[in-house]
Amino acid sequence: MSNKDKATHEINKLSKRLHRQVGEAIGDFKMIEAGDKVMVCLSGGKDSFAMLDILLNLRSRAPIDFDIVAVNLDQKQPGFPEDVLPTYLKSVGVPFHIEEQDTYSIVKSLIPEGKTTCSLCSRLRRGILYRVAQELGANKIALGHHRDDIVTTLLLNMFHGAKMKGMPAKLVSDDGKNTVIRPLAYVAESDLIRWAEHRQFPIIPCNLCGSQENLQRAAIKAMLQDWERKHPGRIDNMFRAMGSIVPSHMMDRQLFPFETLKPTGMPFAGGDIAFDEDEESCAPPPAAPSVIRIEREVV
Repeated sequence: MSNKDKATHEINKLSKRLHRQVGEAIGDFKMIEAGDKVMVCLSGGKDSFAMLDILLNLRSRAPIDFDIVAVNLDQKQPGFPEDVLPTYLKSVGVPFHIEEQDTYSIVKSLIPEGKTTCSLCSRLRRGILYRVAQELGANKIALGHHRDDIVTTLLLNMFHGAKMKGMPAKLVSDDGKNTVIRPLAYVAESDLIRWAEHRQFPIIPCNLCGSQENLQRAAIKAMLQDWERKHPGRIDNMFRAMGSIVPSHMMDRQLFPFETLKPTGMPFAGGDIAFDEDEESCAPPPAAPSVIRIEREVV
């Protein structure tokens, strides 16, 4: 097999894996149903480009009908290339809406110079996108967070917020009016990087506002990447663990009745061993079967 054939083979494998993983996530969490109008939030980064690209491909072969509208929030950062996204979205033939809101000036006026602006910026952006979804008649809002983002958020909340809290694949927004979905929940960031390079998306840098990524998030991300290099599969195991929780072996009294727990004389399904220290590794749990598949079998 020539190098060109090998490259083509690897890209085909990547394409099948990405479409399968997104289809499984949609099915497992019933993210998209017949008649939905999905607002795909497009920032101009690799993740949101890939999400839109894959959703458009899946829709073309899905057994159900649903609509897609791409939305970008132009926050008026200096140097933002206003023509890039409209040109791309016209080329792929998807309906789109560019929402212009000068949140850049608001953030700069409220955050001291040198401080991270991402937190306030994201809150403002989220509120605007919720409103736009209502105006466009979209009942689902798709965000481009991937598997690595979800695990990073879990560790951030554990280390800095003392909470076992991550990013769910599907949730109801704080205003109670919108359903937010994350179709890339099962996808590794490394695969999205490769897909973006293959598809040659017109990536827009995320640092136009002069702000750096949240330093705590960047530190967690670097730690995870180091773990993954030393112990391949660790990120995936952590992600799978978020869907395989044993309440009786945690410490949340709201989830398990520890106060009333007493011997019954019968074997306890949860067992009394948290982890076998003699074992060098712990096999990951089997993946749960999907309830609904949005993607037909790809040959």
